[in-house]
Amino acid sequence: MNEQTALEALDTRVLVIDDHPLFRKGVADLLAMEEALTLVGEAADGEEGLALADRLRPDLILLDMNMKGLNGLQTLRRLRSDPEQEARIIMLTVSDSESDVVAALRTGADGYLLKDMEPEDILARLQEAMRGRLVISPRLTELLARALREQPGPTSSDQAGLTAREREILDLIAEGLSNKLIARELDLAVGTVKVHVKHLLKKLGLKSRVEAAVWVLNSDRGGP
Repeated sequence: MNEQTALEALDTRVLVIDDHPLFRKGVADLLAMEEALTLVGEAADGEEGLALADRLRPDLILLDMNMKGLNGLQTLRRLRSDPEQEARIIMLTVSDSESDVVAALRTGADGYLLKDMEPEDILARLQEAMRGRLVISPRLTELLARALREQPGPTSSDQAGLTAREREILDLIAEGLSNKLIARELDLAVGTVKVHVKHLLKKLGLKSRVEAAVWVLNSDRGGP
């Protein structure tokens, strides 16, 4: 069994945090279409979501941005502050605001998807997330690229002073690989990869892996 097949065979436990009952029902129906995705919990607000995440320890959390009470960004920040919470967190929201997208990715979201995507496209992106890849709605890529262009920083990895290993890891980040998959690809310890990622983000003046991926595509590779 190859790596991709092995990853696809894993049962991914999913928690949905969204304050719209009808949308939660739609997500439940969508997840039921993919055998490798199992809905283990639903929360109607951030506080309930945090409690369920702590109790259930899901593999994947789908989180709305605009919720009453504790909003999505606040919920994300508290989830990421828990060192024992290893779930991948995907924002699934109607907000295509540049500030929301940038804030979520900088706070540690593993992806940002819009609710108006076709159901099969959302499912395809979640399948990518299951394999450890970063996911973002296609029409948000240019928005994020524009936000990055407006902030000062190096125009190339050479100017940033990246080492050969850091450039290698940056290229794999741009392909959407998680630290775990990068470690497998380069035969490194996950902890070593984390240190390299921390250093290269600092050198580039970026706050998140998704920003780094978009930066590569629009700087080193002549993006839009």
